[in-house]
Amino acid sequence: MQPELQNQQPYQPPAPQQINAAIPDGNTPQQQPIGSGQQPVDQTSKTQSPKDKKKNGAISTQNTLLFSEMRDNMIIMSDGSFRAVVECQSINFDLMSAREREGVEFSYQNFINSLYFPVQILIRSRRVDIGPYLDRLAEIRRNQDNMLLNVLMDDYMDFIDVLAQEANIMDKSFYVVVPYYQKGDESVTKQQAKGLFNSFFSGKKETSVTKIDQVTYTKAKDEIKNRLDSVMSGMFQMGVKSRQLNTRELGELLYTSYNPDTSSRESLASIDPSDLTTTYITKGQGPPPAGRGLL
Repeated sequence: MQPELQNQQPYQPPAPQQINAAIPDGNTPQQQPIGSGQQPVDQTSKTQSPKDKKKNGAISTQNTLLFSEMRDNMIIMSDGSFRAVVECQSINFDLMSAREREGVEFSYQNFINSLYFPVQILIRSRRVDIGPYLDRLAEIRRNQDNMLLNVLMDDYMDFIDVLAQEANIMDKSFYVVVPYYQKGDESVTKQQAKGLFNSFFSGKKETSVTKIDQVTYTKAKDEIKNRLDSVMSGMFQMGVKSRQLNTRELGELLYTSYNPDTSSRESLASIDPSDLTTTYITKGQGPPPAGRGLL
């Protein structure tokens, strides 16, 4: 029995004109994609010159620093303003009586109302390094002849070591930053309203040198001294001991602020300032030395 093939039609290849119509040639305009947005531009044809690449390079760390130098116990900022820092000791407010607390609160209120210039209160929390303390205890133990005291010191050292590993022992420092602006304190408020992040994302900046004449510097130094006396007098009324940081201590404060991890291992206290002969740090040329990876 043969199958029925009456309803089937033989296959006919399409005409050449139909095949050519399905494939667009160079003269036929292509159909635009759906959407009302602007069509993407081919970026492969654009090439950047070496000057444009250098101009669009990464921002240097030195250009992002907001200070220029430190001199006469002051920090000279990149915009020509000045800063002085007062370190304050803490007081135990919780152990005070109600009358003592009220006296501290009124003194703080009078201190804030007496200020005619802006101040910044800085609180820094750092993890305490117990290593030097344990090394000192180990040195005392080696010089101890009493066996009972040696056993007690071993237990105490083990307790301190375990406690430092399990809990974060923090040390808080309190500072009051006293500024001085050449253009006045009110005009600086508009400048600070632009935001700090503009300096990081505004592109690569050229290294600028801050120039201040002797008259302006002397005036700023005298005004900073008057403001420091006002701040330290207000702190004394609250029962808070305070002192101004010198130039070396200002450098250590900035160093520990910008390098929190490195400063715990490499301290500036053992470095002689006369050994620092290089003012600016530049990037080295060529590949890094063999055997040293990037940090």
